[in-house]
Amino acid sequence: MTFNPNADISGNSTSKRGRNTAIVGGGGVGIVGLLVFLIGPLLGVDVTGLMGGITPDDGGQNQSSGTSMSQCDTGEDANTNIDCRMAGAQVVLDDYWAQKVDGYEPPAMTLVDGQTSTGCGTASNQVGPFYCPADQGVYIDPSFFDILRQQYGASADELAQLYIVGHEWGHHIQNITGVMSEHPNNGTGPESNGVRTELQADCYAGAWLGNVTTLTDDNGTPYLEEPSKQQLDDALNAAFVVGDDHIQEQSGFVNPESFTHGSSKQRQKWFTTGYNEGLNSCDTFAVSGSEL
Repeated sequence: MTFNPNADISGNSTSKRGRNTAIVGGGGVGIVGLLVFLIGPLLGVDVTGLMGGITPDDGGQNQSSGTSMSQCDTGEDANTNIDCRMAGAQVVLDDYWAQKVDGYEPPAMTLVDGQTSTGCGTASNQVGPFYCPADQGVYIDPSFFDILRQQYGASADELAQLYIVGHEWGHHIQNITGVMSEHPNNGTGPESNGVRTELQADCYAGAWLGNVTTLTDDNGTPYLEEPSKQQLDDALNAAFVVGDDHIQEQSGFVNPESFTHGSSKQRQKWFTTGYNEGLNSCDTFAVSGSEL
């Protein structure tokens, strides 16, 4: 899915933080840390304690205070620069959800370069995208998309990237609307609340992308162009590679009782459901396990 080159994204509130904030395009993500994270809560809601490198928030010591994405003005910038694409996604996601949720309060969108402190511990290049309920923040190291390509065979192009950002926003919506508190973590397994929470976030991402071409900037210019079939396949490919069964296969076993996010087939199904049918189709807590 491509941004309209003339779309205005200059009002973005995305920031970039980390020890290498001044360096564009930091290093890659270590596969050992990434694998631990993927088997745990990839695209998840709380990474506290999942990895040895995660430590309590240090109050920002030895961290950059962050830089704004003031260079990201137009859709053309979003098409040519991945940081600007993330900033543009933030603008469009906030526009969409402000129309869907009364009293919507946006999350803070932070691009991580190297590492930075969060309310859920340290976000680093060993950890993929996540949402932290403690500070209502979405954290993304864009180099994560390179890891999806290199280690998991994903295409991870524009629409896949937007799907992943939209998934994290879905967790924020679950947090501020009470879904997380109504359906707390009750362990792992194919019918667990964790799996239902993740599949709903997939559905929310699909609903956003299914409606996104109707959203316009203040000048009436659509933010994004209609996706091609190839771009939709790209998003579905990303949903496939982050399925619990596909991830576990990399280690030679598949144990549904340990699922935390749902199978590849389920993740594709719920993204597609949201894309085709909209938000009203996304109540994953109201269906039986066989319908997930």
